[in-house]
Amino acid sequence: MIYLQLCRVFIKIGILGFGGGYAMLSMIQFEIVEHHAWMTASDFADMVAISQMTPGPVSINLATYTGYTIGGIAGSLLSTFSLVLPSLLLLFIVLKFLLKNKENFIIKTTLSTMKPIIAGLILSAAILMMNKENFGDVGFGKNNISIIICAITFAGVYFLKINPMWLILASGVAGWLIY
Repeated sequence: MIYLQLCRVFIKIGILGFGGGYAMLSMIQFEIVEHHAWMTASDFADMVAISQMTPGPVSINLATYTGYTIGGIAGSLLSTFSLVLPSLLLLFIVLKFLLKNKENFIIKTTLSTMKPIIAGLILSAAILMMNKENFGDVGFGKNNISIIICAITFAGVYFLKINPMWLILASGVAGWLIY
């Protein structure tokens, strides 16, 4: 019965939650602390702090942690899946619609207009990541390994058409071995 409740609660949050993980906090708190009393407000505050420190969206981390606390590993898997299920279904429907109507003038124009915007957002994120913490070895008289790894990865994707996932993995291994 607890698994059904976890599923219902997190599907509801996944459907009604809008604006990202922090926007969902009040909904999650209401369901977990006030409505179902699965944990105390203090436990929830601790859970939020832990969710902020771990990688990934805070709402998914909260769902995983809550599910684990209430129903073990099965509860964590079910809670996490239930939270993302509405988004996955909506994405599937939108993609199916876009693929079906990809020759429509309005859709073609919209998608072609979005390409430079998305490229700009990705470039902006890349520039923001080029900071002292990520490229601390850059400069005259330094080894510049970070720049070399970045350049090789770029060349592999852009010129050699290597799958980016393999290059991310190889870059991670290289960074781990070097540093």
